[in-house]
Amino acid sequence: MALNMIDDIEVTRKIVQRHFREFDDRIESDVAIAGAGPAGMVAARHLAEDGHKVTVFERKLSPGGGMWGGGMGYPVLVVQDESLEELHAVGVKTEDAGGGYHTADSIESVSKLLAGAIDAGARIFNLMSVEDVLYEEDRVNGFVINSSPIEVAGLHVDPITIRAKACIDATGHDSEVCRIVASKTGALDTETGAVLGERSMWADKGEQTVVENTCTVFPGLWVTGMCANAVLGAPRMGPIFGGMLLSGRKVAKQINDAL
Repeated sequence: MALNMIDDIEVTRKIVQRHFREFDDRIESDVAIAGAGPAGMVAARHLAEDGHKVTVFERKLSPGGGMWGGGMGYPVLVVQDESLEELHAVGVKTEDAGGGYHTADSIESVSKLLAGAIDAGARIFNLMSVEDVLYEEDRVNGFVINSSPIEVAGLHVDPITIRAKACIDATGHDSEVCRIVASKTGALDTETGAVLGERSMWADKGEQTVVENTCTVFPGLWVTGMCANAVLGAPRMGPIFGGMLLSGRKVAKQINDAL
């Protein structure tokens, strides 16, 4: 079968035209999410399904956070009964492992969580880092973003800004957005006004607190996933991801109610 003739310049033009059309549409969003890990993806899907314009900024080339690697690179993850609904909602196949534990293929899980968020209407931009927040009238009203390769190269290139009615820090262990806000305001809603830092592994406790700690920590800024435990000083939990999924659902409900 003969293929149509390809003009290299037309290929470039199609990429540039679509990218900037879609990016221009998201410069002002209802919800902006920093980080496309499991909690961020679930939150994006639910919020988009609720009719909100949701934009996700992911620093890495591949969205999905640490979920790709399952446990220690073995592509299997564990969830508990309560969180199965979030995987099944996007078609992830799970196995009952007994005792209230269920396993899933980590690669399938990430792929379908991402597809679920995109199909719901969320837009994910990779290779974009959040380096500051838009701070207006004593609240977070958006993100200041830059190209991740520029950031890695240490080049002093000015960033650009996007506005959102609600912002979510879903950057995991690093809690990058909250650290920025804490360093410049000292006023996070924590015991000290700063990021408290995650504790050592305690999966049972960490799975509970990652949901409990999902909340707003500054006007206009919510935390979800491992970021919630890092900000509020709770344990980490390793390759069990049920709490992450439930945290994403919880933050979506909180923001939907707020908006």
